[in-house]
Amino acid sequence: MAENGGGPRTRGYHMGEVDTVISVEEVTKQVEAMRSEIALETLDALAGHEPYLEIDNLHAGYGKMEILHGLNLKVGRGQSLCMIGPNGAGKSTVLHAIFGFNNVFSGAIRISDGPDKQDITRLSPENKLKTAGVAYILQDKSVFPGMTVEENLWMGGYLMDSPAEAKAAAEQVFERYPRLAERRKHQAKVLSGGERRLLEISRALVMNPDILLVDEPSIGLEPRFIDMVFQILDDLQHRDGKTILMVEQNAKKGLEFADIGYVLVSGELAIVGQGSDLLEDPEVGRLFLGG
Repeated sequence: MAENGGGPRTRGYHMGEVDTVISVEEVTKQVEAMRSEIALETLDALAGHEPYLEIDNLHAGYGKMEILHGLNLKVGRGQSLCMIGPNGAGKSTVLHAIFGFNNVFSGAIRISDGPDKQDITRLSPENKLKTAGVAYILQDKSVFPGMTVEENLWMGGYLMDSPAEAKAAAEQVFERYPRLAERRKHQAKVLSGGERRLLEISRALVMNPDILLVDEPSIGLEPRFIDMVFQILDDLQHRDGKTILMVEQNAKKGLEFADIGYVLVSGELAIVGQGSDLLEDPEVGRLFLGG
């Protein structure tokens, strides 16, 4: 164990220089010790008192195994929310539950537009995309490597009424991202890591969703591409008004980006706050930011 400044330093397990690495089990234990009851009013205030996407007392998991235990979540239209936490905390399970990739045992997932609320809990993933405007951007390696960039974008419009409609939507994406347009006839497998991530995001945009579920946008990317991806997401939020719900293993980058930060542990909320406030929280920094 290295000594520094008179004593050993203990750092989180995600980022930064590490003198003593904390195990996932120890991080989980310490976060659980920090957990306190979080009032719904607190979540409502973070969402600007006008939640657009709302999760109410959600119990969900895989098969018969429950991973999320009464989870609540609120994010406003045009806001971004980043979930961090130790491995196995249930972060990706939240995204899976919203999009319909796992089992919801009880609770509700709603989209609100003014006084009207739409319960989307039991909708299929196809209907969540087509009728509710919810798109899921999977983790790395979700492109079709043997297809061209153009064909990958066409696949993003597979729920549209006609191939012509999908192709027209793809052209709008090409107009927005000339980098992809220059490679439209290239097979996806020859793209750089950053270009593949751009293609994955762009494919989700073909259906013009209002809500983007983004799973680990920085995973597998070189640092120079990570900044590019977060700039794209920032543009989608602030220029186009997309609502973004993200899971990000690079906790510092995710909290710098997001309006709202949630720390999950063992399928429950442990800490919530503005992203900037969690960045300044010494305990969050120690456990997740390498500070």
